[in-house]
Order: sequence, then C-alpha cells, then structure tokens
Amino acid sequence: MEENEYNKMPLIGDKAPEFKAVTTQGQINFPSDFAGKWVILFSHPADFTPVCTTEFMTFGSIINEFKELNTELVGLSVDSLYSHIAWLRKIQELEWNGKKNINITFPLIEDIRMDIAKRYGMIQPGQSNTQAVRAVFVIDPNGIIRTILYYPLSTGRNFDEIKRIILALQKADSDAVATPADWRPGDDVIIPTAGSCGVAKERMESKKEDQYCLDWFMCFKREKK
Repeated sequence: MEENEYNKMPLIGDKAPEFKAVTTQGQINFPSDFAGKWVILFSHPADFTPVCTTEFMTFGSIINEFKELNTELVGLSVDSLYSHIAWLRKIQELEWNGKKNINITFPLIEDIRMDIAKRYGMIQPGQSNTQAVRAVFVIDPNGIIRTILYYPLSTGRNFDEIKRIILALQKADSDAVATPADWRPGDDVIIPTAGSCGVAKERMESKKEDQYCLDWFMCFKREKK
C-alpha cells in the first residue's frame, strides 16, 4: 500500500466523509445520524493502553457537559468490537484521578480494516502503520468539519480545550464574532474587521458603551457579565 493512501484527510470547511460503522452502541450512519448536533469524532491508538484509558475515563466523566452543548462524542480505534467491549467493561472497574465507575455510553467504532481511519487521515506512518494517532474532528450540525486536532501517540489530549473549542465555535456562529486568544465564555469578543474606510472611522469614533477599539482593525464587544 502506498504511503499517500494513509495521508488523505478532509480539511476544515469540508463535508465530513460519510461512513457506516459497527460500534459499541450499535450501527451508525455518520454523520447523518447526528444531523442537527455538534459531533466530536476522535481516534485513539489502541484499547487497553494507559493514555487512552485516561482519555476515555475523562470523556466519560464529562459527557453530560458536552450533551448540554448539543454535542455528541464518537470514538474510533482499529480494534475489534469485542476488544472494545472488554476494555470499556474494565474501565468501569478502574479508579484514576478521582474518576471511578465510569460507564462509556457514547459509540466506539470498530475499524479493524482501518477504512475509516484512512479516510480521515488518522493513520500516519511516522507514528504507526497499525495504530491511529489521537485525532479530533469537530463537526457542526450541518456535517461540516470546523476544527481538526492531532496529537502524537504519547500525549493525552486536553479536554478543557476541546470543550472550549465547541463553546467558541457556537459563540462565533450565534453572534457573528471571533474569539481572541485564551477566550472563555463571558470574555469580550472580537467584531469582524472593518471592510471600508468609512466603517473603520465610524468604529474608532463610536461612543457605544458595549464596544471599544485598540485600532481600526481590532475592535471588541464587551460581554454582559
């Protein structure tokens, strides 16, 4: 198999590639089964590995926080369905970092032939020919890929950041704004850059209490506390 077969991947703004898959929660049609919802599609290298176990315990412990954001989780590795089931049962018996009795209720995809992993560029030969890297695809309610994150096999993901990305994208979509570095809900947001000299002048001279500019190209909207 040629190396470029491993490296194909969709890009931000693309429609999420469609697939049917067997999972620990039954068969799914992706992304159509999740229409109207945000989805975090993520891959992990292998079942019964320590870093992946901490990640699943973390995702499982905060799943309701994502559901409150109209966001569903879908996991994937190239292990078998029976391996997935055995591993998820074992996770329920473990305790780590204050997390215990974690029941994983989101679907975990069986991808033994790596068909889906290759379609999403999750197999990267520089890391492994037989394991998926830690990829994260954030997909919006219209089935469009909005964010892509890739972590190496050795590094566990930052779940606060994954949740922050969902919040920031939802804020941008609902209010037609952008979010600055390290933005958190309640922080000021960025107004789209002025597209003409007239608008730039108007903003710099504006007395609106809920807006302020550092320069003509960098204007903020104050969020209500």
